[in-house]
Amino acid sequence: QVQLVESGGGLVQAGGSLRLSCAASGTTSSINLMGWYRQAPEKQRELVATITTGGSTNYADSVKGRFTISRDNAKATVYLQMNSLKPEDTGVYYCNAIRSPSVSYREIYWGQGTQVTVSS
Repeated sequence: QVQLVESGGGLVQAGGSLRLSCAASGTTSSINLMGWYRQAPEKQRELVATITTGGSTNYADSVKGRFTISRDNAKATVYLQMNSLKPEDTGVYYCNAIRSPSVSYREIYWGQGTQVTVSS
């Protein structure tokens, strides 16, 4: 089992910055993908950014150039630096981890979510 604990959400004005952190604990070996998703009110959860153990990243088009995902493998922690925030970035941000101890088996874990509110 893996536990994910997010921190760093809050209220910020448009144009401001926030940094989210997500620390994984438990059986963190073989976690090969970590990322962030978000869900705005009355909308579906959407991908924000992901990062592999090797550092390969993927971003939603809406956040490219503004958000940066990074990872500390030794600490099993993933970060999301969010700059130039917009009101449309408002939502609950969820940390995600995929653990694949074998080729044919994977486990998916979610954090409890942290609220990000961007005021105009």
